[in-house]
Amino acid sequence: MGRLFGTDGIRGIAGVDLTCELAMRIGRAAAAVLTEGCRRRPIFVVGTDTRISSDMLSAAVSAGLCSVGADVISLGVVPTPAVAFLVGKYKADAGIMISASHNTSEYNGIKIFSGDGYKLPDALEERVEDILQGRAEMPAAVTGALVGKISYCSSASKDYIDHLKSSVAFSLDGLRIAVDCANGSASQTAERLFSELGAEAAILFAVPDGQNINENCGSTHLEALAEYVRTHKLDAGVAFDGDADRCLCVDETGAVVDGDAIMAICTADLAERGKLSRRTVVGTIMSNFGFTKFCEENGLRFIPTKVGDRFVLEEMLLEDYSFGGEQSGHVIFRDFATTGDGQLTAIQLLSMMRRKGAKLSELARVMTKYPQTMVNVKVRPESKVLFYTDRAVKDAIDEAKRTLGADGRIVVRPSGTEPLIRVMAEGQDVAEIERIAAEVAGVIENRLGETDKSTI
Repeated sequence: MGRLFGTDGIRGIAGVDLTCELAMRIGRAAAAVLTEGCRRRPIFVVGTDTRISSDMLSAAVSAGLCSVGADVISLGVVPTPAVAFLVGKYKADAGIMISASHNTSEYNGIKIFSGDGYKLPDALEERVEDILQGRAEMPAAVTGALVGKISYCSSASKDYIDHLKSSVAFSLDGLRIAVDCANGSASQTAERLFSELGAEAAILFAVPDGQNINENCGSTHLEALAEYVRTHKLDAGVAFDGDADRCLCVDETGAVVDGDAIMAICTADLAERGKLSRRTVVGTIMSNFGFTKFCEENGLRFIPTKVGDRFVLEEMLLEDYSFGGEQSGHVIFRDFATTGDGQLTAIQLLSMMRRKGAKLSELARVMTKYPQTMVNVKVRPESKVLFYTDRAVKDAIDEAKRTLGADGRIVVRPSGTEPLIRVMAEGQDVAEIERIAAEVAGVIENRLGETDKSTI
């Protein structure tokens, strides 16, 4: 068994990589690590997204928790950030979310939150993994009155929505928007949230059937949302991924407003109102070069981290920064949340539009986006390790860097959540960056895989 934890929990094909047996063992191991020294019966909150395997894996995780004496509060279908928030509100010791985020329905995952609502740091993940890998002892099952119980919470969505509503000072009255729920967790919360804030909201892709989550919809497929906004002459559209911890938008013309643009808009507003801690924003190495330029031109400090919202958050916590995020739409408002929250991001942005009386296209002009291309190269899991030592791949990347020079850059990295190596090139000449990305991807394909290349 290889390393289980990636950049966003444990993820794989449900029933193949992520089995009921493994989920039960994860529950037992998590209970042992996260409730060590607890002087009362431990409590875990457990939520799910809408994919067909989520109930199965939630039941298995909950059984594992109960088998070692932890009680479970089952939240049902909720967004991932709801789990992070409700851990604290319900005074639980930890939280678990069953979701594979933006992945298709055959995948599922397990995300674990500590008692303070943050994703587990490496040290705790390693302790859980030590138990799962047999390097540390699995806790013994309890019997009789010590066995944990499962209770079902009917107020989880309402409590979470009330929290989101409390974060905005301006209503969304007068805004006409479309909301793409990705047939995922936001299907349970978005209609109530946006209508109670006063928006006239068309709710799209909110009829989950267990298999249509993220299917040609959501933050990874914005085409239908953009067309709907244009056709109905709406003010904006917002799209979430399967567990609603990401948000991407389209403006009134249907043009995409990605995570970098959302961050630039919000960074400028927070700085203007004196609410950007130390005038610093945290992003990743994949943040568009235009975002870096925006920060430089406005006297703001930009700190890039490795890709993954957990790394962004770790940097924010280390230096007490208040705002950060990713191009993919994970945006973290630390004043209101302990993790990326798509619906929080959407209402913060829309409320700002209302407060400023501005169109989204006007706000997005705060940043000029540099041309950027990405090629995904499908590889075997072991190739993601070989990538770091393959000389031909390294030489191809070095040559690309020399060619691009100071006016561009290339970033090549294994995905933390999928069997892919991602090649991103950025610069002022679109044809050149596309050629360079394709050449590097071709070397990786020849050296490391079995590859089904897809350009996005």
